[in-house]
Amino acid sequence: MVMVEQQKKKRFALFLATSDSDFVKKTYGGYFNVFVSTFGEEGEQWDLFRVIDGDFPDEKDLDKYDGFVISGSPHDAFADADWIVKLCNVVQKLDELKKKVLGICFGHQIITRVKGGKIGRAVKGADMGLRRISIAKDNEKLRGHFDGEVPGSLAIIKCHQDEVLELPESATVLASSEICEVEMFSIGDHLLCIQGHPEYNKEILFEIVDRVLKMKLMEQEFADKAKSTMDTAQPDRDLWQKLCKTFLKGRSEQV
Repeated sequence: MVMVEQQKKKRFALFLATSDSDFVKKTYGGYFNVFVSTFGEEGEQWDLFRVIDGDFPDEKDLDKYDGFVISGSPHDAFADADWIVKLCNVVQKLDELKKKVLGICFGHQIITRVKGGKIGRAVKGADMGLRRISIAKDNEKLRGHFDGEVPGSLAIIKCHQDEVLELPESATVLASSEICEVEMFSIGDHLLCIQGHPEYNKEILFEIVDRVLKMKLMEQEFADKAKSTMDTAQPDRDLWQKLCKTFLKGRSEQV
């Protein structure tokens, strides 16, 4: 009798650093589903840890995962709330284990903090809306993630008031823009950090703009300008998906 060894199911974890809005719960069933539909594939296991509520995996279980995604957050990555400090400690451990970690917005900044960089309020102010960012076409890692065809620029939805002010020494800048010098960077083969939101679409952005406007945390003019960026353009979601999936899973898993 021939025994065929079953391939091990890949396992990933989402560290959710924001709460689900009523809109996201009603439309998508929560941000977890938004992330899994963007980065996940059939046959994988994805686990949710609401780190914003103090929910973390046991340290002994970290090695069971093939990769991790850290979401955006309305909180400052340079703050010292208990859950943020604990998240930094967990990311430090993941770095030591050389686990793949994809940091998005707040997650991008948390990794910067853990690796010795500096984060703070964005020099040119808050950025919200669709932005086209310049990609480092000559970077060898990006050539691998994009099958050799690295785009000169990519459109992505931005939603942040903080940014990376000083890169960790070991970091390589992969993308920049006129409004933000560090749009994307990597460290080694296991850390990839993106300031924008590959998982966002137009309706998610617009709902956030409306909600923040209603809370009187932005001016109407700023809100209108953010929405107008998507009048005639869309984010390059397929290419961002390809980049992020290939980083997390390797070339053999890409779509």
